[in-house]
Amino acid sequence: MKKVLILLLSMVMAVGLAACGSSEKDSKSGTDKKVLVMGTSADYAPFEYIETEKSDEIIGFDVDLAKAIAGKLGYKVEVKDMEFNGLVQALKSGQADFVLAGMTPTEKRKKNVDFSDIYYTAGFMIVSKKDSGINKLEDLKGKTVGVQLGSIQEGQAKEIAKTIDIKIEDRNRIPDLIQEIKSGRFDAVIIEDTVAKGYLTKEKDLTGFTFEAKGVEGSAIAFPKNSDLTEKFNQELKKMKENGELDKLVVKWFGGEQ
Repeated sequence: MKKVLILLLSMVMAVGLAACGSSEKDSKSGTDKKVLVMGTSADYAPFEYIETEKSDEIIGFDVDLAKAIAGKLGYKVEVKDMEFNGLVQALKSGQADFVLAGMTPTEKRKKNVDFSDIYYTAGFMIVSKKDSGINKLEDLKGKTVGVQLGSIQEGQAKEIAKTIDIKIEDRNRIPDLIQEIKSGRFDAVIIEDTVAKGYLTKEKDLTGFTFEAKGVEGSAIAFPKNSDLTEKFNQELKKMKENGELDKLVVKWFGGEQ
């Protein structure tokens, strides 16, 4: 009986060690991981979104880019939908290995996470009802302007507010902003132009115009501080820029607009 117990104990220990050997290292390393967790906010078509009438899968430009880079490095990707303003904290707490969410590498964010090189640069659009009379920035005077909480557009709204008297309100997700315009609670919202165009196609009662933003660097991939994935992703991103793979994804999701 004693020998049987020892044998069983040995088997349990062997299974435990094997499990440990195949387990994932913490998100700061990622070197032994077979599956990387990508944090995103899936309300930002065509970057990341869900076509609810077709499936519950998160798709988009950022998702394709993540899978392309991770695949070249030997990883699979698990995409997790989160609130945009919680993505940086998700990296810091180890809930995600990287974030792809159309995120701009601001100085404030750089204090908490590391970023890849820029992979896409877009502009901004003021969206409002067609009968709002809002056709230029100056028309926003005295208006309520909505932005996504924690987004670069929130910073742009604050820049506008320095010279134009506006009231800034925030919401967690882009569809919430659109709904607030339609309900009349917001006079206008600021959204990335590529994303806004998608909504204007569907919402025929809305219109928009682009404006020159200040201090915008484009979108980059975010990682926990000192993650060795940063350089690995950067190397593959550079290759994709050089061999045309990134351009093909841009054409697929944005119709070639860059």
